[in-house]
Amino acid sequence: MDAHVRAGVAIYNAGGYHAAHDAWEDHWLALEKGTDDERFLHGLIQFTAAVYHARNRNWGGATGLADSAVDYLADLPGTYRRVDVAAVRSYLAALGGDPELIERSRPLALTYDGAVLTLEELRFEATAIAAAVLAEEKGYDEAVLEEAVRFARADLDDGRTASPFVTLLFGFVREPEHRAVVFERLAAHVARRVDREKDVAGLFERREPERRE
Repeated sequence: MDAHVRAGVAIYNAGGYHAAHDAWEDHWLALEKGTDDERFLHGLIQFTAAVYHARNRNWGGATGLADSAVDYLADLPGTYRRVDVAAVRSYLAALGGDPELIERSRPLALTYDGAVLTLEELRFEATAIAAAVLAEEKGYDEAVLEEAVRFARADLDDGRTASPFVTLLFGFVREPEHRAVVFERLAAHVARRVDREKDVAGLFERREPERRE
């Protein structure tokens, strides 16, 4: 769960107020309803949605989601899963009472272990999650990213410290100004690795024995 939390927090802090929930949603849906983890992720999802609606001047949607998010987070400790939940609750209360404050100041930054977590600080597993979220949000081919993550994990398992897939996945997430170019390079590496897998598989295909007349 930690990787999902970190990925969503970093995406949110990078301005992905709508995209952040995708890092949490699948994991949240698999949790038992009413557990602390479920309420935590549910509250964060509604928090980001409240910020998103406020930034789009949907004042009614923002206040309703802010109030609901406070309810989900109400009984959690001030810090939960290393996230400053107390700060989130305070901001939600202010946003619920005056959603137009979003136009007077930047939205609350989420802190993790007491610091504002950025995309540059994500380790591999959280980066893999963030890459999938950003691909969907920005319209890149998600299948390419899925294959890139698979190849990156295989390289890491094999002890390869200079994997182009790992390097380019980090670049895709961390360098938005170069994301299109990084994706093209990543897609080329994926295509070559896929072709190589097909070639290797072909070597081991069982051939039908020749019939003798």
